[in-house]
Amino acid sequence: MELRQLRTFEAVVEHRTVTEAATALGLAPSTVSEQIRTLESSLGTPLFARNPRGMTLTAAGRRLLPWAARLREQAEQARRDVTTEHPTVRLGALETLAATHLPPLLAELADHHPELRIDLRIGPVRDTLLAELAARTLDAALLLDTAGPLGELGFPVPPAPLDHLDLQDVPLALVAAPGHPRRHATALHPADLPPDTRLLVGDPACSFALAAHRHFGPHLERLRTGGIAVTRACAERGLGIALLPEFAVHDQLADGALTRLDLAHPPAPLRLRLVWRHGEDAARPGLREVLYGLSSRI
Repeated sequence: MELRQLRTFEAVVEHRTVTEAATALGLAPSTVSEQIRTLESSLGTPLFARNPRGMTLTAAGRRLLPWAARLREQAEQARRDVTTEHPTVRLGALETLAATHLPPLLAELADHHPELRIDLRIGPVRDTLLAELAARTLDAALLLDTAGPLGELGFPVPPAPLDHLDLQDVPLALVAAPGHPRRHATALHPADLPPDTRLLVGDPACSFALAAHRHFGPHLERLRTGGIAVTRACAERGLGIALLPEFAVHDQLADGALTRLDLAHPPAPLRLRLVWRHGEDAARPGLREVLYGLSSRI
């Protein structure tokens, strides 16, 4: 069963005679007849009933008709996919954001720009993403920062012309074990915390550790933990307090495994920030579509 035979089959169905189908296709009537006979032979069943008034579909022919349209459309889609150049954008993202923030962003891009191909690269370290942007081995990167210039949160920025776009806020929560002595207090100031309070932090360069340092300064004792999951578990066990993104502690706050400490001056939310090299949006195929696609969410 060949695509040209299916096209001829559809033409005979439409025009009802071999002669008229041949005229529409620009073929000799003998060629049309031969293709129909070959198709019927390959399927092992007649597709048309021949009569003086023309050709009418048999039951098998009626079953083939929707398949013929479907198969030819799929073949055309395959042809377009193979012959069309699809721009690929190399997008880096912090591991922290991979499960929670990337899927909706990628789904929205797929809906609005199905021709784009995203080469996703997940990294645990912000500095590596920024270095790859500067070296042009990444086209864009998603990371966390605070309001203001790039790096205002307190991390170094490479000497490269980088632009950024803030996509959404990432709220923070100061959490502690349910039995924390200040759990019922309101409008807490850092000085109101017990003197032996320990602040649980992961890597000092991680976004949440930098946010905690900006908010509390150097005065609280630090207890190095690890990633978000470890830090959260240590807070649940009463080993200290932790400043973590709300998306990471929502369930624990809801079921009482953690409690939120009410601060007089809550920490400013972080910003989910898309970063790219200045001017690359015009030079790199597909990057402009990514920037426009994500900026439409704001």
